[in-house]
Amino acid sequence: MEIIGALLVSTIAGLSTMLGSLVIFFKWKEKNINKFITVSLSFSLAIMIGISITDLIPESTYLLLSNYGIGKGIFCSVITFILGIILVKYLHHLMNKSEVKNDLYKLGILNMLALILHNFPEGIATFMSSYKDIELGAKLAIAIAFHNIPEGISIAVPIYYATKSKKNAIGKTFLSGIAEPIGAILAYIFLSKYITDTLISMILLLVGGIMITLAIEVIYPKAKKYNLNKYLYLGLIIGTVLILINYFCF
Repeated sequence: MEIIGALLVSTIAGLSTMLGSLVIFFKWKEKNINKFITVSLSFSLAIMIGISITDLIPESTYLLLSNYGIGKGIFCSVITFILGIILVKYLHHLMNKSEVKNDLYKLGILNMLALILHNFPEGIATFMSSYKDIELGAKLAIAIAFHNIPEGISIAVPIYYATKSKKNAIGKTFLSGIAEPIGAILAYIFLSKYITDTLISMILLLVGGIMITLAIEVIYPKAKKYNLNKYLYLGLIIGTVLILINYFCF
């Protein structure tokens, strides 16, 4: 029963991403679509940067410093973070070389890939925590669900407005969310003997590098391109407020 409960908690946390995709069902007048996209993109970049600097980077770095000492810990942290930067730059380069011309669609796919990498170790962490203590796992799942919802927005909105396909947008969002329970299942079946706090910390630092670089070099220029600064700032403010609530309350 402990296994079923842990898997259920991880699944709920992961699929909360799907709630973010519901925004594509809102009806917007044609003249307001660019405003909505601008707010959504700037909101997404605030969430991505905020999660990285308040959660992924400090906690993972602290654990590596605790395990390896200051010198080796800092070295591992910096190298892993830089690898995340290099990886997203390479993926962006591949996307630009592809035959797909729509920038919004490319952005949605990059967001999806980044968040799959993010959700996979989160699924492992949620499952392991819930397996040991279901109450602790549930608290962790609530915190994860809180930021998974805006992550769903960051995938669904650009893909939907690029393709005009709700099915495509929801499908890509689902792929990101399902990575969490898949991570949990694989952790239980194959990886339980090999997963360590150190490995998870390094994966999350890699993801931190990916998300910050993606936010600054890809999402921000795209949001700025619409020349709607008031809505750009609005999205940044809303995203920042949510990150602060998540940080202080969960």
